[in-house]
Amino acid sequence: MTRIEHYLNPAAPIPNSIAVTVSVFVPDEQGRVLLVHRADNDLHTLPGGRQEIGETISAAAVRVTRRMAGIDVLVMGLIGVYSDPGHVVEYSDGEVRQEFSVCFRGRPVDGELCGGEGIKEVLWVEQGELEGLIIHPSTRMRIQHGFDNRATPYYSR
Repeated sequence: MTRIEHYLNPAAPIPNSIAVTVSVFVPDEQGRVLLVHRADNDLHTLPGGRQEIGETISAAAVRVTRRMAGIDVLVMGLIGVYSDPGHVVEYSDGEVRQEFSVCFRGRPVDGELCGGEGIKEVLWVEQGELEGLIIHPSTRMRIQHGFDNRATPYYSR
């Protein structure tokens, strides 16, 4: 399944769903951030995905990071809640989802870099190297908020 990320695009399709998703900002001991390179939209992004029925939102963060990147994390805190209606994700099956993502800070505790299904590459990236990667503006904001180590979580207003 393919996906197209629309952001502040007046020609974007109208959303027909909203789902609780998570993303996880995981810095390593050298201060690099964990990113995955997705095959479905060719973007670099934080590990993330949909919360499943029967799990907590933080358990979803642990699960998707392990599944997408091969890294086990300990959830350390909340970076923010991102719910910009200007960010719309269009899927090839007809679903058009409005963004709703809870972004956590995670600390790596085990595992080795290993991309899951639909992942081209998993990598640790220094902050100065981010400019050279194709990253969606909403994800760039989350990454920046993670590096900023804000005292209070961000939320869309």
